[in-house]
Amino acid sequence: MTSGSKSGERGLSTRLRTAKGRSTASQKWLERQLNDPYVRAARAAGWRSRAAFKIIELDERFRIFRPAQRIVDLGAAPGGWTQVAVKRAGDRGRVVALDLLAMDPVPGATVLQGDFQDEATERAVLDAMAGPADLVLSDMAPNTTGHNATDHLRIMGLVELAADFASKVLAPGGAFVAKVFQGGVEKDLLAALKRDFAQVRHAKPPASRKDSAEMYLVAQGFRGGAGQG
Repeated sequence: MTSGSKSGERGLSTRLRTAKGRSTASQKWLERQLNDPYVRAARAAGWRSRAAFKIIELDERFRIFRPAQRIVDLGAAPGGWTQVAVKRAGDRGRVVALDLLAMDPVPGATVLQGDFQDEATERAVLDAMAGPADLVLSDMAPNTTGHNATDHLRIMGLVELAADFASKVLAPGGAFVAKVFQGGVEKDLLAALKRDFAQVRHAKPPASRKDSAEMYLVAQGFRGGAGQG
């Protein structure tokens, strides 16, 4: 979904009839969901979350997906990115979705529950893919505290862990996509990524809400190989 497809949505606004029993923050969140064209479009298209449009838009810009890829989706629940990965990889692809939480099955994907930092989970992912990954996706984000510096440190910690996982499972030429916050990636991690990947870029897809601090890191052309991290 591109920004152009939202024309015609202007002027449409839904307000909840009653706010009884809801906090102000909850009320605002619900109204935003009801009036969000991406939420409505995701529902109409059968995507599990509006986040599906973020990875679709990143793919339109960076050509992340290819047919027959082996793909790992970290922090996959509720499964919007996994659904897109399955569709883009096609019948010859292999998609493994991993989350700490239980997740409903996604047709065409292997859904695993566990912590990607555990060696046993890493082995289970590699076994399910039957080989090294071509693409590692991470839309993971920690619970926010409202304190910008703390939240930035938390998400950077997650990105570092996800990047380390990617370096262990990616095949040469592979790609890594991860959520970060504005301010980008810390200098040391960025230097390591630029060493390990041919291209490292940041982007904020149109589906990412304007008031959100999130951005996405797109690293392509992995120079190592699975098992060499």
